[in-house]
Amino acid sequence: MTISREDLDHDGLIIGVSPERFRAVAMPLLFDHLNAQCEGTIAVNRQARIVWINDKYAQKVGISDARSVLGKQIEEVLPASKLREVVESGQPSMLDLMAFGEEHFVVTRIPLCDEDGTLVGAIGFVLFDRARHLKPLMAKYNILQNQLRATQHELAKARRARYTIAGFIGSSHAASEVKRQARRAAQLDATVLLRGETGTGKELLAQGIHNLSPRANGPFVAVNVAAIPETLVEAELFGTAPGAYTGADRKARIGKFELADGGTLFLDEIGDLPLPLQAKLLRVLQEQEVEPLGSNQVKPLNVRVIAATHIDLEAKVASGKFRDDLYYRLNVLSLNVAPLRERQEDIPALIEHLLDDIANRSGQAPMELTNEALQLLTKQLWPGNVRELRNLLERVQLAAEGTLLDAQLIRPLLNPSAVNTAVPASAPTPMQLPSQTQPTPLAQSLAHAERLALQAALLACSGNRRQTAIHLGISRASLYNKLQLHGMVER
Repeated sequence: MTISREDLDHDGLIIGVSPERFRAVAMPLLFDHLNAQCEGTIAVNRQARIVWINDKYAQKVGISDARSVLGKQIEEVLPASKLREVVESGQPSMLDLMAFGEEHFVVTRIPLCDEDGTLVGAIGFVLFDRARHLKPLMAKYNILQNQLRATQHELAKARRARYTIAGFIGSSHAASEVKRQARRAAQLDATVLLRGETGTGKELLAQGIHNLSPRANGPFVAVNVAAIPETLVEAELFGTAPGAYTGADRKARIGKFELADGGTLFLDEIGDLPLPLQAKLLRVLQEQEVEPLGSNQVKPLNVRVIAATHIDLEAKVASGKFRDDLYYRLNVLSLNVAPLRERQEDIPALIEHLLDDIANRSGQAPMELTNEALQLLTKQLWPGNVRELRNLLERVQLAAEGTLLDAQLIRPLLNPSAVNTAVPASAPTPMQLPSQTQPTPLAQSLAHAERLALQAALLACSGNRRQTAIHLGISRASLYNKLQLHGMVER
């Protein structure tokens, strides 16, 4: 094949030349170019002693004769040099700032190997003697840093608790007592178990306890255990190692416990935690360390746990569906949040607060209730508690044409079976006194009152056991036990 002169460069390299030939010709050219363009070049041997320094570098660091420093340890001439690290590690340092007196040099350091790949030394180039050459790069770096800080700030804000204990609206004895207990719990760093029906404000109290505790500046992380698929609960709570299972991220995933480090983790619906994971949760609570899924390393933690449940944990323990040792570990400080029907005197203040909040969120004028409408809402049983009340007020606002809400507008939206109606006259009420003059033993009176309450609740709920349990504020398991105790189970 004929090679034309256009196929050759001035060094005689043929187009498509072999890699060996290219390196033999190109590498000296590259070194000569760097040596000419850079502000200085220096080389050391495997003992990090200087074997060569160009005149430009020598003059820059105040050396009159470059040969006078040959054989010296690199640190004797350049105290901040890291060429020794490059020689020892065999790894390059592609971009760095090296201080020399009051100046800073932008440098790159490369290990040197012979033809057999044996490390024989290292060479360093001073790319710039003024960092101003890096201003475009530093400007981009600063922009990225600012964006990262802003994102981290927003993320930290999202993990801040928004509510305080004072945000639990109500002045009834039940509301005042739970707020008193919550303030006391905030000063103790023990595990807290919040018990109460759905929608009673357990998470609000959890945030309030966190905000009043010494951990207030730390993160508040909330997890609804019941809302996570059972197969993902372990990864969500404890995190995963890279590639812990098929389909897992190649990067490690941080679990909620690690996210809450230094702060509080709120575990809602803790009664729904799968039994196999209860032992792992117990260990985390006891040892304050977590082992991510697929990892053999444990990570120390400093997390306070506040758990919440609406179910009868004692019944689950008795049935073997909840570990008794975990139950005792969680039930250190227990707060019972009363349902709305047990603090009906709080409903007017709560309605006023909810209407103001709905107005603020919707941007509309605040709604007002007529006295008749207020009395109607106060008589409701509210099985869904504050959440149900808020939902109804939002629906009423959408249906209203003005800002005044009357009973006529509200009544069609109410649940007929959730009205606190009186027990029919044919059935004796718990408040009726026996006709006998002899006093009745307390245990007998309590049993009689409980039986009447069960009968009234079943009647109001048309025999629906689930609604009856909600009406009475107990679990269905407890309801069945009480019905069996009083001989009210159909045979």
